[in-house]
Amino acid sequence: MKVEDQHLKPRRCLYADLPPVEYGEALELQYRLLAARKEKRIRTDVVLCLEHPPVFTLGRRGGLENLVVSEAFLEKSGIPVIRAERGGNITFHGPGQLVGYPIINLREARLKVVDYVENLEEVMIRTAGDFGVHAERNPVNRGVWVGNSKLGSLGVAVRRGISFHGFAFNVNLSLEPFGWINPCGLQGVSVTTVERELSREISVAEVRRAVRRHFAAVFMVELEMTGLPELLLKLDF
Repeated sequence: MKVEDQHLKPRRCLYADLPPVEYGEALELQYRLLAARKEKRIRTDVVLCLEHPPVFTLGRRGGLENLVVSEAFLEKSGIPVIRAERGGNITFHGPGQLVGYPIINLREARLKVVDYVENLEEVMIRTAGDFGVHAERNPVNRGVWVGNSKLGSLGVAVRRGISFHGFAFNVNLSLEPFGWINPCGLQGVSVTTVERELSREISVAEVRRAVRRHFAAVFMVELEMTGLPELLLKLDF
C-alpha cells in the first residue's frame, strides 16, 4: 500500500533473512514462490533478503553492449553472466550488496507498479539515512543516488499482478566489477556504497536490520520472520 495510507490495518508478510544464495537458485525460488502465491498455496506475501556470490545479470533491455571489457576477460574472471526477466540493463551483484526480492500481490496490496517502485526506493533512502547517508531519487534513472553515484538499484518484474525480482543496496561490496560495465546501461555515472560514503566499516548485518524495519513501515506490513526450510515446507505442501 502507499506510504500515505497509514490508517489501513497492516497486512501480514513473511520475511526471510537468508544466507548467501547463488543467483540461479534464488531465481528458481522466486519462480516457485510466484506460482504458489498465484495459486494461493501461500496466502501471504513473501520477502527474500540475501546476498549473492559475484554475478553479472542482464535485464529485459539486454546489456552485453554495455560491457567495457572483452567477453574473454569476463570469462577469465570467473564471474558468470545470467539473463533475467527483470527490468533494466546489465548490473553486478556480489557479497556486501543486500538484495531484496519481494513476492507481493500488488492488487491485494492496492499498489500500482509506480507506487511499488517508489516504495522500494523509499526503503533504501530511509535505510541510507539511518547511517547518515543522504540518498535521493532520480526520476529519469530509477534507484537511489548520492550525487552522481548510484547507491541502490531496482530491477522489478510483475507477472499476473504479482511482483518478483526487486532491489539491490550497496553496503560494502567491491566496486571493481562495476568498472567493467556501464552500470544499468548508463554512461558517465559511478557506483558507491554506504561504507564508501561513510569512510568507515559497515556490516551487512546492521543494514539488514534497518532494511527490515523500513520495509515494514513503508509497505505497512506486519513481518513474520521465517527461514528457507519453513518456506520450502510451505511450497511442498
